[in-house]
Amino acid sequence: MDLSIVIPVYGSADCLEPLISSIISTLQPLGTSCEIILVNDNSPDRSWDVISALCRRDPRIIGLDLRKNFGQDSAILTGFRFARGALVAVMDDDLQHDPADLPRLMRALQEKRADVVYATFPVKRHKLWKNIGSRFNDLFAQWVVGKPKGLYMSPYKILRRDIVELIRFYEGPEPYIDGLIFQVTSRVAQIRANHNVRFAGRSNFTFAKSVATWARLAFSFSVSPLRIVTALGFFLASIGLILTALVAAYRIFYPSRFNIYEAGWTSLMVALLLIGGAQMFFLGILGEYVGRTYLAASRKPQTAIAKTINAGEATPTGDSQKSIAEQ
Repeated sequence: MDLSIVIPVYGSADCLEPLISSIISTLQPLGTSCEIILVNDNSPDRSWDVISALCRRDPRIIGLDLRKNFGQDSAILTGFRFARGALVAVMDDDLQHDPADLPRLMRALQEKRADVVYATFPVKRHKLWKNIGSRFNDLFAQWVVGKPKGLYMSPYKILRRDIVELIRFYEGPEPYIDGLIFQVTSRVAQIRANHNVRFAGRSNFTFAKSVATWARLAFSFSVSPLRIVTALGFFLASIGLILTALVAAYRIFYPSRFNIYEAGWTSLMVALLLIGGAQMFFLGILGEYVGRTYLAASRKPQTAIAKTINAGEATPTGDSQKSIAEQ
């Protein structure tokens, strides 16, 4: 098998048939043997019915039906466990990612001697808030996971088989694919690609999901936020010591200007609000780490498969599958 294509599916029933047709018409003339893994993330529309029909018509299409909505990255990781190709591509289900770019991604992986190649888009057909959020997430990733400057962590990418093998055994309850990638390799590259208008329907990626994605990046793969807390705590403590010294000096050298009934009330309230707010912020960050540690220790299921079609011998492997309720 030359190529496995993993596609998480949610609310895109009307996009799937033209997507599959476009993929096959792109790869078949090249003689590229492929499989297409469609992971239905408990889509509320008729996506699973469409996937089932596609699987019956073409044995190269594998359908996975999850019991509940686990999120895009969990769906992708589930697809990785069924992938058999020497190369594994990931793309969206709405045809915004052009299948015609798949051969270019495959060539770039060889020519650039990279483990992962991302598709970067000169023009993104997204809402303004999503583009701003992507940019912030991009900058944050440079600090947290060591992402190279200027590299766009696109959801459209291709990976070598050995990289997929390294990350598909991740057992945490809230995976983040790009974070896992940068934990095991720095040999990444990117190529320019087309970003099309969504073929049908509307995007399911809300602002809340964008924040959740950032939180997985921030708290699942680095202790850098804790180091920020330490630095801010030291800074606030230093400010407190300086202000204490200034107030004491003012009282000693200018006692006549120091009204014992009024002096210090405003500064005291400001200090209380500042320190109280900082403490709540710090506790929130610590709570995120503690909560995620608890979920991992309690072995919260990362995914649960209800049905598979055309999976054959491509069964999931690894210790993480002990928590999967399948068939």
